Amino acid sequence: MNWIALKMLTGDRAKYLGLVFGVTFATLLMAQQLSIFVGIMKRTGSQILDVRDADIWVMDNKVRFVDEVPGMPDSELHRVRGVPGVKWAVKMYKGQVRARMPDGNFRTVVLFGLDDATLVGAPQEMIAGNIGDLRRPDAVMVDKAGYEYLWPEEVDSIKTEGYKLGKVFEMNDHRCVLVGVCKASPPFTTLPVLYTTYSQTTWYVPRERDTMTFVLAKADDGQDIHEVCQRIEEQTGRMALTSDEFFWKTIRYFLSSTGIPVNFGITIFLGFFVGVAIAGQTFYLFTVENLRQFGSLKAMGLSNLRIVGMILLQALVVGVIGYALGVGLTAIYFMLTNQRTQLAGLNMMWQVMAGTGAAVMFIVVLASLVSIRKVLVLEPAVVFRG
Repeated sequence: MNWIALKMLTGDRAKYLGLVFGVTFATLLMAQQLSIFVGIMKRTGSQILDVRDADIWVMDNKVRFVDEVPGMPDSELHRVRGVPGVKWAVKMYKGQVRARMPDGNFRTVVLFGLDDATLVGAPQEMIAGNIGDLRRPDAVMVDKAGYEYLWPEEVDSIKTEGYKLGKVFEMNDHRCVLVGVCKASPPFTTLPVLYTTYSQTTWYVPRERDTMTFVLAKADDGQDIHEVCQRIEEQTGRMALTSDEFFWKTIRYFLSSTGIPVNFGITIFLGFFVGVAIAGQTFYLFTVENLRQFGSLKAMGLSNLRIVGMILLQALVVGVIGYALGVGLTAIYFMLTNQRTQLAGLNMMWQVMAGTGAAVMFIVVLASLVSIRKVLVLEPAVVFRG
C-alpha cells in the first residue's frame, strides 16, 4: 500500500512539484529569517562572549545593555578587590570614539581599554602581530573586519601582501599606531573594534571625570559565582553579573525595546502561512482528484485508518524532500553571504534547523489532515458511478 501511495503522489508531476516547492519555499523563508534573527541577537552581546578571562562583570547599577555604560570612579576597582571570594579584578573601558584617518575622513569605532598589566579581555586569536605589542607607545589593534573597513583600498592586496602594520591615524587628536590585526566577533553596529591599554585610553577618549566602565573579576576556585556577585552588589552598591547574565540582559533589552523581533516575526509567520496555504490547497486538490482511487481501495476492504496512513506517508515524503531542499538553499545562502564582511558570522544553528523541521512537519501534517476528511466520509460506491 505504501508503494501505491507514493505512485499516487508522483503520478501528477505538476501537483507533486507544486507541493515540494511550497514546502521548500516555506522552509527557506523560515530558516533564513530565523537564522538571521538569532545571529543579530547574538551580535548584540558578542563582545561579552569574547571576554573569556573573567566570569563577573561589575558596572553601574542602571546599565541596561552592553553599549550603554556610564563611567565609574577608579576607586570601585579596589572595593571589588576587597570583596571575599574575588580572586582578582581589573578595570576595562568600552565605548565608541571617532578615529581620524590620514586622508582626513572620520570613522566611528568601538574602543576597548584593557588592563595594562594583564590585558584581560584581549582578543583570543591574532592574525598579524602579537598581543604583547599593545604595551608599546600609542599601540592599538583592530579586528579583521575593521581593518578592511578602515582601509578598503587594501582589501584586494591582503591575500598576496598580508596586513600592513605600522599605519598611523588619530583618536581625540592623539597618535595611534596599528600593531596588530585580530579576530573578534562582529558587534551589533558592525563598527571596527579596536583594542589598546587602559592607560592609552585616557588619551583617546574625550575627557570625562570617570573613564572606567567595567570591572572584570574572577571568583576564587570553589566559590559560587552568583554568591560572589551578590556580595559585590551588597558591598559596593554596583551591579555584578555573570557573563551569561549580562549577555541575556543585553538580548532582553533589544527584544523589548526595538522593532527587530516584530519585523522578523512577521516574515517568519508569513513563511509559515505561505507553506500552510500552498501545501494545504495543493494537498486538498490532490486528494479530491484521487477520490475514485481511494474509493477503489475502500471497496477492496482497506480501512479508513490504513488510508489515513497512506495520506500521512505522502505528506511525510513531501515534507522531508521540501525541508531538505529548503535547508540546503539556506545553507548555500549563508555560505555565499559569509564571504562579505558585513554579513560574516550569520550562520544556521542546529536549534534553528530543529525548530524549522518541526514547523515543516506541522505544516504538512496539517495540510494532509485538511484533505483527510474527504476520504473518511467517502462511500466506496463512488467508484461505480459514471
